[in-house]
Amino acid sequence: MAAANLNIVPFVSVDHMMKLVLTIGVERFVTELAGYIEDDFLRWDVFDKTPRAASHSRDGVIELMPTSDGQLYGFKYVNGHPKNAKAGLQTVTAFGALADVGSGYPMLLTEMTILTALRTAATSALAAKFLAPKGARTMAIIGNGAQSEFQAIGFKALAGIDRLRLYDIDASASQRCARNLAGMGFDITLCRSGQDAVEGADIITTVTADKNFATILTDNMVGPGVHINGVGGDCPGKTELHKDILLRADIFVEFAPQTRIEGEIQQLPPDYPVTELWQVMTGAAPGRTSPQQVTLFDSVGFAVEDFSALRYVRDQLPATGLYQELDLLADPDEPRDLFGMLLRAAKKG
Repeated sequence: MAAANLNIVPFVSVDHMMKLVLTIGVERFVTELAGYIEDDFLRWDVFDKTPRAASHSRDGVIELMPTSDGQLYGFKYVNGHPKNAKAGLQTVTAFGALADVGSGYPMLLTEMTILTALRTAATSALAAKFLAPKGARTMAIIGNGAQSEFQAIGFKALAGIDRLRLYDIDASASQRCARNLAGMGFDITLCRSGQDAVEGADIITTVTADKNFATILTDNMVGPGVHINGVGGDCPGKTELHKDILLRADIFVEFAPQTRIEGEIQQLPPDYPVTELWQVMTGAAPGRTSPQQVTLFDSVGFAVEDFSALRYVRDQLPATGLYQELDLLADPDEPRDLFGMLLRAAKKG
C-alpha cells in the first residue's frame, strides 16, 4: 500500500468499496471474508469482548462495536433506524476503522454499510456450514430488504443453497430481490405469506427491520430438521420468533452477553443455555447432532466479525489500489511542538 507515511490513512469510500466488491466478485468476496471470520473465531480467546455500546431512542439505535486482538484494534459505528425507509433513507449505515495497537495510529478508515451486509451474509452462511441439515438446498427468506440478496449469495457460495422462497409484506420488495438475483443460479419462488415461504425450506432466514416484538415465525411453521438463521433481531425490544420455537431449538449465538440483550433470547431467562459459535468451530461443543434437530443461529452481529471484515479489506488494497489517502493525522516536525505547526502554517499563508 502506498501509505508508508503513517500520518496518511487509507480511506475506502462507498465508490471504492463497490468497485472492490465487483473487482473481486461478490461470491468470492463473501467466501474469502468468511474465511477471515472463521480464522478469528478460532482464536476467540485473544480478543477483547464486550457488548456494544448502544444509544437507544424511540426511532432507532446508534452503536459502537470495538474489539482488539492485542495487535490490531477495530471499531464500527452503526445505526439501526427502521423508519428511515419511509423517508428514502437506509435503515442501517456504518463506517469503521482499524488501528495499530502499538502506536495507536489508525491504519484504515472505511465505509461499512455495504461491508456490514457482506459480513453478515458471510457469518450467517458460515454458521450454516456447521448447523444446517446435510444436503440443504432450499432457503426461505422472510423480509426482502437490503440484506436479502447478500444472504442469498452467501448461502449459495458457502452452503450450496440454490432454491429461494421469498416473502415480504411489501410484495414489491420480493419482486426487486428476485430481479436483482436473476441469472445468478437460483430457482426463485415468490410467496404470498410466511407460511407459504417456509413450505419445503431446509433453512429459514428472517431478516425484517421493524423495531418491535414481532412474530415472523410461529412454532407451527417450523418443522423438524430445519435450521433458522435469525438475523433481524438486533436490539432490545426487537424480536422475530415466537418463544415456543426457542424452547425446542438448540440455540447458537456469537457472544452470549450481547445476544441476551439484543437477540431472540432476550425472551428467555438470563441463564438459559446457549452455545457460542466459536465453540462449535473449535470442536469444544457440538453443532447439529441429528437430522430431526431444530437449530437456531440467533445472530445480532459482533465486533469480531467487523474486525475480520476490516482486516480483509485492508489486505485487498495493495493489489487493487481502491482507496484514497487521507491527511488525517497532525504531523509536526517535532512531535511535542503541535502549536508550532500552526504557526508555520500561518507563515505559509
